[in-house]
Amino acid sequence: MKVLWLAAHPEERSLNGSLKDEGVRALREHGHEVQVSDLYAMKWNPVVDADDFDHPSEERLHISNAAERALSNGTLSPDIRAEQEKVLWADTLIVQFPLWWYGMPAILKGWFDRVFVKGFAYGFSDPDTGATLRYGDGPLTGKRAMIVVTAGARPGTLGPRGVNGDLNDLLFPLHHGTFWYTGMSAVPPFLVSSADRTTPAAFEDTAAQLRTRLLELPTTPPLPFRRQNSPDYDPETLTLHPDLAPNLTGPAIHYTDAPR
Repeated sequence: MKVLWLAAHPEERSLNGSLKDEGVRALREHGHEVQVSDLYAMKWNPVVDADDFDHPSEERLHISNAAERALSNGTLSPDIRAEQEKVLWADTLIVQFPLWWYGMPAILKGWFDRVFVKGFAYGFSDPDTGATLRYGDGPLTGKRAMIVVTAGARPGTLGPRGVNGDLNDLLFPLHHGTFWYTGMSAVPPFLVSSADRTTPAAFEDTAAQLRTRLLELPTTPPLPFRRQNSPDYDPETLTLHPDLAPNLTGPAIHYTDAPR
């Protein structure tokens, strides 16, 4: 595998930092190539503005169009382009972060905001049918992604009946709205619960589990999302046909194994 490890934690000596080091070491020891984007260490700028696109200050800024134009004419900010080159190089993306207020840290959200621009991660159509290529058919199709997430929540509380909600529902915007939207297949996430109460023995066990998950990535079945350009959705309204998952709403209906 060619792996881009995207990390977002401000303390290198943290549980996240230690797990990153363990994961990268395991992958390299087994012959996989790894590049690391440690956003805090890089002092990554998460804020989208006109400087990203060398956009004239006197003109109204339309983000998606300005980004696409800058990408095409070579004026996209060099730090963005460097990250895009890493994404293009990789066949696997590991996204690691602590769960803060039910989401990813702002610096990581800003990485996606700035890097996954129109003309790179979305904005393409099928030349034969004119169908928009997204949700399973995007420009990053063929790549895999896995989230490694730590949480202070106790085991079970990020489950289907847990008070914190189901983890896959919480991660749906990233799994479905970012990975799958751009064509990447998302495999089930790796969750570390009770992160702020980890003991040395628990760390060793967690690190061993992470190493196993990483080495099994090429054969791990991805989350079974429905493709937008499949018969499951009405092509005009892009809504799921009423006979599919008729008793469900929300994220669950977008999995192919949802009850029919």
